[in-house]
Amino acid sequence: MSEPIRLEPGDQAPDFTLDDADGRPVSLSKVLADTGKSVVLYFYPAAMTPGCTTQACDFRDNLTEFAAAGFTVLGVSPDKPEKLARFREKESLTFTLLGDPDKDTLSAYGAFGEKKNYGRVVQGVIRSTVIVGADGKVQKAFYNVKATGHVDRIKKELGV
Repeated sequence: MSEPIRLEPGDQAPDFTLDDADGRPVSLSKVLADTGKSVVLYFYPAAMTPGCTTQACDFRDNLTEFAAAGFTVLGVSPDKPEKLARFREKESLTFTLLGDPDKDTLSAYGAFGEKKNYGRVVQGVIRSTVIVGADGKVQKAFYNVKATGHVDRIKKELGV
């Protein structure tokens, strides 16, 4: 089983431009430049699935705390904008959701590749979170995370 790449603290975060739930392009470099904040970039397999909904709602419910601590939250999945828009509306999500149907950004961040699923090796999204500093460098990277409890773990790690 070949391991996907893993970003490490200090690495330059790969820049990307992906469409948001409204079909508008959003680039990491522009978010960093416009906000001057660090970014919590989390990668999840699919909108409107139980685990991904739990994780998204956890981020939604803690968004004020992340913002107060100087973090912008962005969620990335292989979903198309139309599905992301439905997910946003259904769950009242107030942070930006980005679609990566080509999986180029997911791959660049080590969030797509071979993984074990119920004992079998499959290709898919590896639930991951990468913290990108305002300088565009990786501060922390978490791979193979669980949907439940992950937001609390990140808050603890970041002192939020």
